[in-house]
Amino acid sequence: MYRTIRTAAYEPDPDHGPWQEDLHVLRLGEDLHAELVRRSRAAQSESGRPFRLPVRRLNALLGAMAPGVLATGRNAGTDGRLPWLYAREPVPREVLAPLIGTWAAALTPRDESDAEEDIDLEGELLAGDRAGMVQIPSWETERVDLTETLTSRGGTAEPLQRLFGLLPEWIAFRLAARPLPLSGTTLRFRVVTSPQGAELVSWPPQRYEHRGQAWYYSARVRITVHTVPFAPRFRVHTCTGVRRWATRLSVRHWELSGATVLLDAPLPWSGESSRGHRLAVNSLGYDRRRKEIGWRRHSPALLVPDLDVVRRYPDPGELFACPERWIEGRGDIAAGIVHHPAIGAHEVGSGLMPGERAELDAWVEDGLRPVLRRSADLTRVTRRNTPSLLPRSAKRAEPDTRDAQKALLRRAALARALDGRPLDVQILWQSSQTRDALLAELPKLIGLSPGSAMGAAADARQWRIGDVVINVRTRAIGALAHPLQIVADRRRRRAARVAEAVNDRCSQVTEHLESPLNEGGLGLVIAEIAGKSHFAEVPDSDPKHALRIAWARQGLLSQFVNLPDDVAGNLEHRARWTWLDAFRQLGAISPPAHRVGAGIPADLQYVALWLVRHTRNGPTRSPAHQLVAVRVRPAEGSGVVEGWDAERSEWVPYPRLLLSLTGGASEAATEAMEPPGERCGADDEPGQQRSRIQEGAARRWQRESEQQIRTLLFQLRDRPTLLLIGTGNLRQCWPRLRNGALVRDMLGFGTEPDQRLAVYGPDLRVVLVRDANGRDEVAEWYAHDTRDKVGFAEGVWGAADPENRVFSSTASTPHTVAKLPKALMKLVPSADRRTAPGKTAWNPVQMEVCVLGCLSAKALADAGRTDAEADRPAEWATLAHQLRYHDDYPPLARPLPLHLARLAGQYVLPLAGVEECSNDQSSRCQPPS
Repeated sequence: MYRTIRTAAYEPDPDHGPWQEDLHVLRLGEDLHAELVRRSRAAQSESGRPFRLPVRRLNALLGAMAPGVLATGRNAGTDGRLPWLYAREPVPREVLAPLIGTWAAALTPRDESDAEEDIDLEGELLAGDRAGMVQIPSWETERVDLTETLTSRGGTAEPLQRLFGLLPEWIAFRLAARPLPLSGTTLRFRVVTSPQGAELVSWPPQRYEHRGQAWYYSARVRITVHTVPFAPRFRVHTCTGVRRWATRLSVRHWELSGATVLLDAPLPWSGESSRGHRLAVNSLGYDRRRKEIGWRRHSPALLVPDLDVVRRYPDPGELFACPERWIEGRGDIAAGIVHHPAIGAHEVGSGLMPGERAELDAWVEDGLRPVLRRSADLTRVTRRNTPSLLPRSAKRAEPDTRDAQKALLRRAALARALDGRPLDVQILWQSSQTRDALLAELPKLIGLSPGSAMGAAADARQWRIGDVVINVRTRAIGALAHPLQIVADRRRRRAARVAEAVNDRCSQVTEHLESPLNEGGLGLVIAEIAGKSHFAEVPDSDPKHALRIAWARQGLLSQFVNLPDDVAGNLEHRARWTWLDAFRQLGAISPPAHRVGAGIPADLQYVALWLVRHTRNGPTRSPAHQLVAVRVRPAEGSGVVEGWDAERSEWVPYPRLLLSLTGGASEAATEAMEPPGERCGADDEPGQQRSRIQEGAARRWQRESEQQIRTLLFQLRDRPTLLLIGTGNLRQCWPRLRNGALVRDMLGFGTEPDQRLAVYGPDLRVVLVRDANGRDEVAEWYAHDTRDKVGFAEGVWGAADPENRVFSSTASTPHTVAKLPKALMKLVPSADRRTAPGKTAWNPVQMEVCVLGCLSAKALADAGRTDAEADRPAEWATLAHQLRYHDDYPPLARPLPLHLARLAGQYVLPLAGVEECSNDQSSRCQPPS
């Protein structure tokens, strides 16, 4: 058993002191900024919106073609006095002038007279300091501390804001200067700028021959900067993996919504022998106006050919048709389309095994010495890794014992959720195989024999056992599974046309609906629908969301299952999961008893908060923000899973919560409320900027969300409560969950001072959980021992300090994942080690658990309490970890209450206001009464 885990996280080494570098800084300057704003405004037809200079493409062009540029500063497009470029050495005016002039020329289509003006801009910039001409300001030298840190009131170290972009780039170039020896081969890396930091990609790609075809891949190292609650130093995370390159695209050109292309090209400037250390990031996609594949607007590939007319650069259509030609290079130009599952299959598997990850990690560690050191290894804080699960081993004489016990637990959960009511299920099928599999699997799950159903009719059956009565009717789904008919009227908003199509389908459902067998029972529909790919040709035509809305209006829950040919996997297995998901929607699920110890109150309840957020690209093309609260009371005999109904200010059964979410999410209440996380950057186009009205609406939405949370907390004072919060999700409406704003045993809202946790409940505990959140917020890890053996390990890990509040939760590898050797190599073929690029490596994710609030000795003293023992934070972290386990599921990514709150968001489906429907169709737009 491993005793420690190691994270791929680094922190400033206090023995080294500040990491200071002399950087060259360029500001746009007021004159040049004003001239660029004038030209950009002239190219825009919109007015009355906040204006910011759209420098995103210019920044990308500079990163690709200007030698020495490290990073670009934030908000330089709004204020010419702010730092714009950070570089290792000054970029000559002869390089900057053509880049700025080419960018300015591409702001809008031009006629010949406009072209002369664009040439004059480049000429003015090249002319230097002649009177009356616009100039490029002089470079300044600035000594920058790349580890400069501020410490928050709660004790969290936060780097200066500019370091989030600057430090990853500097580290990437530092590491790229060092080749990586691996299994007798040397890998060399190029730098790729990413939205969250920087990335290293081994270049040129590796070639893998399989089934007579060539497949290409590279090693990939992402570098990002993060904070950890209450940690005295910030962290640099490195995430390693495989970057796969597309060699053929299995999608039609009009189906390509977007693909990333990395361009490798020499620098076009005389005297620059190096091709630079970067790969330029571009975006390729289908242009619906021109009806062809083209470069997206922020891609530097749009402008590079204007700077370098000698070389041949990739044509978007040719690159789409023959990507392999450009991976291998044409002349001294190469380009690779980053593979995504949506564009076809790839014979190189994703992921790395811990042995190879450890080798890459050691290379990074050597490259960062002595300025950064590895974060300390984490040790086990408990041996009680799992709750009271059923034993996995069974005697040979009793092979079905565990299945029988699980069926007994499911029946008990169903009995609590149904509370004496029958369950009416309608199975709407397209294939008889799916129908038969569903009918065969249901009795197995509740411990009945396949032939135990009552009723002679072929399309109606009943299962009865104890207090559980399940009535099932089956029939073909027919036209309900057909694509939605979206009216092709571009004069009306897409959201309104989608709403009209949804309401049309709702009318069809009403005509198709059968009356329930038992009044007062719970209703569920299981529908067999084609997968997403069947509806890809016509956007928004997938009927699943419309059907869920339609059945919810009739008081029915819904669960979907794909056609047999749409997904891989055993049909029996998929039928089983369909029923388990249906039971979850009924609230027929509860966490197993924990094995933490006596420090956890016996009558503890769990409450989870989750923010559901849809933008205008959401499932119904309408924005929505909905706070979901789920309560689980394991000690209760009935209604163990409940949800908070904000309109009624009461807890309701989980199924009723789901149905209320569908009816309560209207676009009218949320259309102006873009959350703070969606705020446009300084380099976005003017048409994308939100107005001051939207800014005010976002602040109101934030205040209302926080007020709703506070109201909810006061409803939980009657018993001990564990509040579970996913910080990566909820800080969008509760900004005081940001690491730098956290204070132990305190809660803060808005601009008010922090308050003691006891104000919101004498026995309230708050645990924050966080995963990578798509931004590597939580570091990768691997287990290791003193003999340098690496692998996986499940458990709760943390520092030895008893006052520590931040822990790591790692789960076991699911049984569905193929077992691979821990030392399996994928990146480089090796004669003496097993190498398999085609294998997919799956690594358990680390979940960070922060015990923000508990009854610590200080909290008890501040509250004047002497009636309770002080909590051990490690026990509450262990409880959150054990809530990830359930007999029916592989280890969950989050604790079960948070899992339930997140999945409730499937029912948040707002529709555009009916007033946008045309007058002659207004009757069809009205939802059923």
